[in-house]
Amino acid sequence: METIRIANKTIDENSPCFIIAEAGSNHDRDLGQAKKLIDVAVEAGADAVKFQTFTADKIAANTSHPIMQLGEEYEGVPTLYELYKGLELPREWQQELKAYADEKGIIFLSTPFDYDAVEELEALDMPAYKIASFEMVDIPFLRYIAKKNKPIILSTGMANLGEIEEALNAIYEQGNHQVVLLHCGISYPMPVEEVNLAAMDTMKSAFRLPVGYSDHTLGIAVPIAAVARGAKVIEKHFTLDRNLKGPDHKFALEPDELKAMIKGIRDVEKAIGSSIKGLADTERLHHQRGRRSIFAKVDIPKGTVITEEMLAILRPGVGLMPKYFDLVVGREARKDIRENEPLTWDKI
Repeated sequence: METIRIANKTIDENSPCFIIAEAGSNHDRDLGQAKKLIDVAVEAGADAVKFQTFTADKIAANTSHPIMQLGEEYEGVPTLYELYKGLELPREWQQELKAYADEKGIIFLSTPFDYDAVEELEALDMPAYKIASFEMVDIPFLRYIAKKNKPIILSTGMANLGEIEEALNAIYEQGNHQVVLLHCGISYPMPVEEVNLAAMDTMKSAFRLPVGYSDHTLGIAVPIAAVARGAKVIEKHFTLDRNLKGPDHKFALEPDELKAMIKGIRDVEKAIGSSIKGLADTERLHHQRGRRSIFAKVDIPKGTVITEEMLAILRPGVGLMPKYFDLVVGREARKDIRENEPLTWDKI
């Protein structure tokens, strides 16, 4: 399996999960709010904070087609094109946000949605490119990004294995094999019963690449479970306040929840630990105190042939283990053994 480096972080089978705090469009076109989002991601312990670089004119047609009409849940925005228009990250912010993230010690990422966006992010020395699920079938776009020879985090929402294979072939044809696949569900929010985390196992087996999970469920249980199942990258939307106006706030984590998710992930990683089954260091006292061993139930004088009735199996485990009970019975006491004294080999 490929080892992938993003800035100072490694993604492979043995690495900690790479956690992306997805700010997305939750900046609401307010530079101060965008910087506060970076602060929250840093405080929570995320590895990276990610925005999105798109222009409405290059992502959607300005058309009255019925499928582009939005419902009441979009707070009066009539079409998808106009929604995107209101969520654009001003391009002139990007250098300032990147510098601010660098100063705070967190990796800055942004998802490009057009060719100019790729070039602008390349000028900022982007350490990796995240490709959104909707863009993974745009094969010419994938080839263009792959030529930058940077790691690619590829979301696979809605995709079948054949479509993932086509996307990977397009990337590989450019000589770029630095790919992480993210399982993803494209509903906002995503019902937990439709998440299908087991699909990560399928992708890992089919493509021999690191896999992760981009989460749109409510709460923090599912991304933590994904890490327990082997996700090496987690991406999760967050916001300063779920009550803010805008389509992505309502399903995003608030600051304390983001912090709780990351703590939960790190705790799960510690709990996964080693595949070796055995005694933990902190169990040694309980191992001896709580396990049983063979004790004398009565005084057993030297030279006495030991019978079952003279013995008991009791805590603590400081004498012969219970599995030797049948070997002890019928042997002769080599020395006086007092009642409630553990039996050891030198006494029989």
